[in-house]
Amino acid sequence: WEFNGSFYQPSAFLMMGIPGLEALHHWISIPFCALYLIALLGNCMILFIIKKTQSLHEPMYYFLSMLAVTDLGLVLCTLPTTLGIFWFNMRRIGFDACLTQMYFIHILSFIESSVLLAMAFDRFIAISHPLRHPSILTKTTVIKIGLAIILRGMVSLLPIPFLLKRLTYCGKTELSHSFCFHPDIMNLACADIKVNVFYGMIILLSTVGMDFIFIVLSYILIIKTVISLATKEECLKALNTCVSHICAVLVFFIPMIGLSMIHRFGKNVPPLVNTLVAYTYLIIPPALNPIIYSIKSSHIREALLRTLRRKNG
Repeated sequence: WEFNGSFYQPSAFLMMGIPGLEALHHWISIPFCALYLIALLGNCMILFIIKKTQSLHEPMYYFLSMLAVTDLGLVLCTLPTTLGIFWFNMRRIGFDACLTQMYFIHILSFIESSVLLAMAFDRFIAISHPLRHPSILTKTTVIKIGLAIILRGMVSLLPIPFLLKRLTYCGKTELSHSFCFHPDIMNLACADIKVNVFYGMIILLSTVGMDFIFIVLSYILIIKTVISLATKEECLKALNTCVSHICAVLVFFIPMIGLSMIHRFGKNVPPLVNTLVAYTYLIIPPALNPIIYSIKSSHIREALLRTLRRKNG
């Protein structure tokens, strides 16, 4: 502990694996390793295929590349500490290292939310204004959108580590997860955390909350356009291009909203439920997104098969 008058700050926090199942951590690590491996290989495969296939150099797949890079970042942020606990029971993480991990986890989560919104906008333009789609979403525009997404995440979350650093911590230093999460660290403080709660809520609602609302609005407009199409075949064809994106949105937002609600209002929720929702939020989307897009996108599937044939040949 560092002491400075009445100001206390722990030198480290203790992370937790799966509560009540500590004796089974080595066995539990097997499915986690499988999910991490799927996420790493799957997202790298998506990036490789899009880079090597000229026909996939269009806005929809540029945004998919951003999603894959973000998912890889999330995986690499949580993998060392999660497997460190499961394999070696390495629970200790330095105070500053914890704040750094937390900052990047939250930035990447916000970026993923924004990329999903950009993908919804791309689908809306492609379905509602197909002839204007190439002129609206040019390569330069896509790059500008990508930079704006990164900048928004970095700037909006920049005060969070400093707001946590100013707090006084006392007694308990055990986190609820095998990674650092803002509400989790904040709740260990014995100082007034109203500013942290207020700022965290405002940022969450103004970024992820607004992204989700605009995604829903995009799909309302898409459905309105699809209903006006002449034939049933055209309707189904248009909606089919959105299925993989809808799945990615649900896989990301449902556990994220659940985890936020648990940390803010679920004081009586069993620790095991809290832990499982957190892992679902941070590990399942990166592992499932490449599978969803590989199954639903015929272009990616065909490009993958061509690549495999070339290697076998």
